[in-house]
Amino acid sequence: MALRDEMRNNGDVLFKYRSYLPIIILLVGLIVFIQSKLNYEQAEWNEYDNIGCVIVSIIGLLVRMITIGYSSNNTSGRNTSVGQIAESINTTGIYALCRHPLYLGNFLMWLGIAMFTMNFWFIMAFILLFYLYYERIMYAEESFLLETFGSYYLDYSQHIPAFIPDFSHWLPPANKFSWIKVIRQEKAGILNLSIVVFLFKSIEGYILFGIWYKLNSYWFWLLIFSLVWYLIIKLIQKNTTLLAFDR
Repeated sequence: MALRDEMRNNGDVLFKYRSYLPIIILLVGLIVFIQSKLNYEQAEWNEYDNIGCVIVSIIGLLVRMITIGYSSNNTSGRNTSVGQIAESINTTGIYALCRHPLYLGNFLMWLGIAMFTMNFWFIMAFILLFYLYYERIMYAEESFLLETFGSYYLDYSQHIPAFIPDFSHWLPPANKFSWIKVIRQEKAGILNLSIVVFLFKSIEGYILFGIWYKLNSYWFWLLIFSLVWYLIIKLIQKNTTLLAFDR
């Protein structure tokens, strides 16, 4: 099998299971985090460092929200069951800055979590793993888009970088921003981020101080708010049509 075909096949498989990469990162990151805290029990608990990590993750979440909010209908999105879907391609807005803004958002979200370990080598390993993993996914996606849209996508890809944004190419979004799409698709991302942050903080508090993290902290209330928000949106989706289509 030619190398490009192998990369295409690998990318198609990884695309279907791309939701599992964060779980691997989280489990390994927790092990590294716990080990570092056990080795340095008297280490200063720097709240500003933690807030900085969360800010990086929030920036990634915002990138995802902007991308989804201006996205066209009938594209892959969170689909993982039937492979690639694309009836059109975005070339304006955030897609005028880079070709894969959703993956840029994913990277920043999980980079913030990796930074919680405060372990340089784990952070570097995360960046390398993300690169190797998503390089193949992006290759498979672009192969599909080239087959579907031909020279139109080829011309677009020759001017717009794949991952690192180039703000000199900015074009106003052609689509209208949809809060419904953002609310519908990112409720789980908000909740998962809150759970992971609170988990790290709770483990850190128990190791360093012998108690689980305070339940009246702002990290705790962020988790509660995210959980309530998630349940409300799920109930609305299940029992009404308010989030079934854009109004």
